[in-house]
Amino acid sequence: MADTTMPNVMAANPSHSNTNAGPMDSAAPGALPVEPNEEPDIAETWTSLSFTWAGKTLSLELAESDRVFDLKAALMTLTNVPPERQKILGLVKGKLPPDQERISDLKIAAGRKFTLIGTPAGDEIKDPSELESLPDVINDLDVDVADNPLAAAAYKNDQRNIRKVKEATAKLQINIINPLRDGKRLLVLDIDYTILDTKPLTSGSLPPAECARPYLHEFLEAIYPYYDICIWSQTSWIWLEAKLVELGMIGSTRNYQVMLDKTCMFTVFTERNGQPYTHSVKALQIIWNHFSQFTAKNTIHVDDLSRNFALNPNEGLKIHAFKNAHTEQALADRELEKLARYLIHIASVSDFGTLKHKDWKHVLRGLPRP
Repeated sequence: MADTTMPNVMAANPSHSNTNAGPMDSAAPGALPVEPNEEPDIAETWTSLSFTWAGKTLSLELAESDRVFDLKAALMTLTNVPPERQKILGLVKGKLPPDQERISDLKIAAGRKFTLIGTPAGDEIKDPSELESLPDVINDLDVDVADNPLAAAAYKNDQRNIRKVKEATAKLQINIINPLRDGKRLLVLDIDYTILDTKPLTSGSLPPAECARPYLHEFLEAIYPYYDICIWSQTSWIWLEAKLVELGMIGSTRNYQVMLDKTCMFTVFTERNGQPYTHSVKALQIIWNHFSQFTAKNTIHVDDLSRNFALNPNEGLKIHAFKNAHTEQALADRELEKLARYLIHIASVSDFGTLKHKDWKHVLRGLPRP
């Protein structure tokens, strides 16, 4: 029987503390003991390096499965010099290879020393007119591996990706405000261009209520009896929280289960049309590692970008992007109304792995209208 009580709130993120909640421990209500359902550990070879920057000598370690991208990220962590400003001298002969190149292919000797030149973020001189006042999420080229088993396997079996999931799992801190409910499915829901038009909301050109996709609150209230809801956005925690408050999704009588920050996402590497392609992913295993009651059998991820499903293509349902919220076409949008009917229809299925969410609209056409 469906649970019709009001939604509760649980916030999850690595960098934001909630004054109304304490950190999760092993006895927290609704959180089962963490028994990660992960790939077994595979021994990796690590390389220790040292470098000089701004008169300081610093050191770092890189795994052979890491990429040049990870080297630059580690250097930024240590120095706050953004990758685009990093000039790395003496690490390899000639020009540093592109970001997707593996560290193992660079043939770097252990103990290798190099020099980093670059100005930390915030120390540069900027004209005020050049400053960006508001963040935005760029919805650029997409990639879909749902119908490409070889590509999906390459993502899943990549040793670096396996390690990144474990690192993100260890980094994530959970604050439980109210317990999860027994027997519910899990809906992982994107925000930007999925349930709202991000651009006018962050710029302030439209009131928050007018940026929301039509049927938003009705959609969430319709599915809540069947699903715990995880909000997962690419934007930073500050903007994520602000968006949800402005939309009335938190801090009011309408509250939902989980919120995750983009720091739980990580970058992966592949090819698109024969060219190197880099993008971020939302790895559901991070959630499953913290809440063992959720698995591939009872989790569905709704997003407007297929590439976010790269590590979990079978659990992904792509919804068309919601933009230009002020137009007549946007006001006539009924995507969430349709999605609610589909999610309620499949809620009783014991194993979501038997479904093909890519055909959700075809399935919907066969259902009786309410």
